[in-house]
Amino acid sequence: MEPSAKITKSFRKEDVKRDWWIVDATNMTVGRLSTQVATLLRGKHKPWFTPHVDTGDFVIIVNADKVIMEGKRAEKKQYFRHSGYPGGQKVDTFKNLIVKNPEKIIQHSVKGMLPKNRLGREIVKKLKVYTNDQHPHSAQKPKVFELQYK
Repeated sequence: MEPSAKITKSFRKEDVKRDWWIVDATNMTVGRLSTQVATLLRGKHKPWFTPHVDTGDFVIIVNADKVIMEGKRAEKKQYFRHSGYPGGQKVDTFKNLIVKNPEKIIQHSVKGMLPKNRLGREIVKKLKVYTNDQHPHSAQKPKVFELQYK
């Protein structure tokens, strides 16, 4: 039997060249922002995407406190966590969390769109979220990423 002319190339983590992207979250819906950021983090925008290898880029999100939720979702959306002890369930709403810790909203949303395994936990470390437009990653020379749905 002859080998086929088309061979599937599987990338290794050593072969991946990572870029740095900066995303402005001002007046963006949380879900629409998160889907595009998760695609960048995972590497699905690259032609050599390999599902079992982290081929994605680093993403910096600025102005996290200016994200929005449409309609009544801002009042109804709840974020749950549990301490592990009996009666240790804690609930936060979107309105409270946007004031106290707006980075958690985006981190929670993006993490939910990544694989639920070791690879997903490694990928989410490349996400950097900041409340205002200042960030300490200017030495990496991040490129501006224009979001498609505004």
